[in-house]
Amino acid sequence: MIGVFDSGFGGLTILASLLRDLPQYDYLYLADSARAPYGARSADVINEFTLESVEWLFHEGCTVVVLACNTASARALRNIQQRHLPVHRPDRRVLGVVRPSVEALAGLPPGAIPGVTLPSDTRGAVAVLATASTVASDSYRLELQKLAPGIELIQQACPMWVPLVEAGELAGPGTEWFLRQSLAPVLDRPRPPTRILLGCTHFPLLLPALRPLVPAGIELLNQADIVAARLTDWLQRHPEHAARLTRGGRRRYTTTDDAGWFAERGERLLGHRLTAERVRLR
Repeated sequence: MIGVFDSGFGGLTILASLLRDLPQYDYLYLADSARAPYGARSADVINEFTLESVEWLFHEGCTVVVLACNTASARALRNIQQRHLPVHRPDRRVLGVVRPSVEALAGLPPGAIPGVTLPSDTRGAVAVLATASTVASDSYRLELQKLAPGIELIQQACPMWVPLVEAGELAGPGTEWFLRQSLAPVLDRPRPPTRILLGCTHFPLLLPALRPLVPAGIELLNQADIVAARLTDWLQRHPEHAARLTRGGRRRYTTTDDAGWFAERGERLLGHRLTAERVRLR
């Protein structure tokens, strides 16, 4: 079973793309909604909450877990991969969204090797729109320097975008005002970016409102599609892990907050009815 974790329901954008590209597998989605958003929390707390969530998914039978949350990927993934898994879960894998997203930003193929695989364009500028915590972690800049050091990265924190999505305010004058405020430092530059990554799972829900505000020559990258395509490639390159995944097309949705509230918002996103359950991580 594949586990998909996010601090809220924004990670359903990732899950929707996974269900489209890899429908044969069983999925367990966990939203730590009771403690969301993670973006404003300290690194220690993000590590603690993420590890608790990953361990819960392991306990429920997941052998591969995708951290759909950018904040968790930026702040907790390295610690989990390098310190926790080798000692406690050597047969499990936890994957994040930062590395595959940076590969796409740089125009690199999946599984690019730093210093060996060169991007098609080693110059110019690209941008990441993310939470304040993801920007503060500098994870995107560090990964881009490894893969394509000649590309300039513009990082812009968008602190109000997650609350807008969580409140269902996906359009309207107020939403447009907040979007313009965050976009201005990115677009009003001598050298604007050629690609903009929506570096938070919530942000693709704002795409209809964002597209008219971004010039046609700038590509908006949907992280959900990137992650789905690159997980497909990862499973092909790691058949030993793909073979351990159960294949029944089952989906289970869980949240640490009210199940009815989560299901209502999840249905709007996925376009079909779903049943959610409330769980306790400890």
